[in-house]
Amino acid sequence: MISTLFQVALGGAIGSVLRYLTVLGAARIAPAWPLGTLAVNVAGCFVMGVFFAQFGPRNHPLLMTGILGGFTTFSAFSLDALKLWQGGQPAQAALYVGLSVVLSLSAVALGAALARGA
Repeated sequence: MISTLFQVALGGAIGSVLRYLTVLGAARIAPAWPLGTLAVNVAGCFVMGVFFAQFGPRNHPLLMTGILGGFTTFSAFSLDALKLWQGGQPAQAALYVGLSVVLSLSAVALGAALARGA
């Protein structure tokens, strides 16, 4: 268990640094648009798909949970939706995607409003 936690922690640190550098670099290209976040989410999802296709559902704490989890949690969300879809549950996949987007945007707006004292 300690070895697994170390792999997740190490991977998370690597992924977070990669995300920071990607977002920082993209901000120089498009300062008024979240290009870095978009790039991180799309790249992370692509790599998550590659890893999933190569390794199957086995747990890879360093690569999938650690590095990609630190790089973008959107990749984990996307993989969960894909698993529901491929598992013959398209309605549940659509509900999961819809709820995730609506609830997450609502939570961001509520958190920001509460933090501003509105």
